[in-house]
Amino acid sequence: MKGEPVVILLVEDDPAHAEIVRRNFEDFRIANRLIHVSDGQLALDYLCRQGNFRDPSRSPRPGLILLDLRLPKIDGQEVLKVIKSDPELSRIPVVVLTTSSAESDMVKAYENHANSYLVKPVDFSQFVALMQSLGYYWLAWNENPY
Repeated sequence: MKGEPVVILLVEDDPAHAEIVRRNFEDFRIANRLIHVSDGQLALDYLCRQGNFRDPSRSPRPGLILLDLRLPKIDGQEVLKVIKSDPELSRIPVVVLTTSSAESDMVKAYENHANSYLVKPVDFSQFVALMQSLGYYWLAWNENPY
């Protein structure tokens, strides 16, 4: 429901990028719980409640997934395929957040049913600005009474 705290799953292997995302959501005072995993296997373990995430209280369903494509262990495109092919997970919005501006990656992500595709700028200040835009969007979406 809108207005209620939402779990956000951040799948990001770069600790600096993860910290920028975390700070951005804190700065916007978005009452959400950000859960960060650093590779594709941990993302699937979390979402499929396997390994250390078997207990549903340790792995609440996210309301949003921010997914990098270039991940260790299991590629982000494969994680996206699993999410969107699972009836329990497929309705969760997935925003691909990646450094890849390759058209083939973008096309493949949308073919795998990504909800949005954002390219992380190389420039730090531009990346912060992108995260601020995402924060504004998320804040507006969560405050929408409809």
